[in-house]
Amino acid sequence: MSERDVPADPRPDDSIEGETVATEEPAPLRASELEERVRNLQDRLLRLQAEFDNFRKREARERAAAWARAKADLIGKLLGPLDDLDRVAHLDPSGTATAAVVEGVSLVERKVLDVLEREGLAAVGEPGEPFDPQIHEAIGVWPADSPEMDGTVAAIVSRGYRFGDQLLRPAQVQVYEHRSD
Repeated sequence: MSERDVPADPRPDDSIEGETVATEEPAPLRASELEERVRNLQDRLLRLQAEFDNFRKREARERAAAWARAKADLIGKLLGPLDDLDRVAHLDPSGTATAAVVEGVSLVERKVLDVLEREGLAAVGEPGEPFDPQIHEAIGVWPADSPEMDGTVAAIVSRGYRFGDQLLRPAQVQVYEHRSD
């Protein structure tokens, strides 16, 4: 680029239809005005910090209240089965058949599981499914009659549970193992 190609004044054209518009620099602020501005900004910052702190405290209170309501709701749903357990626990052993007690406890178990399943609990582990170390914990081995049974769940010792995507407890299982000898 030569000197001829560079405009003499690199600022944009400030003229409007032939009139030149004067561009004014802002007047410098005095120390007292600057101090006042700083005080206002500090005051604003303090107010925003206090507002944010109040917001955090309010959110924590609301979260705690929601958690307490959720727990109370679940406990309320378990009161029916709890009443049934109370009735079974206070049966007269001399006048009650063992089969009736076992049947009563089984019904209570089913009621509790129904409540928990409606809330999102799911049982994990079934005999015959492939062993998966993500959801199963092998605590024993059974001999398998055929190679197809190798690595499958033979028996559930303790049922596992999942709540949504979270594994609460792996199923404790015994696994088939095929030996060719």
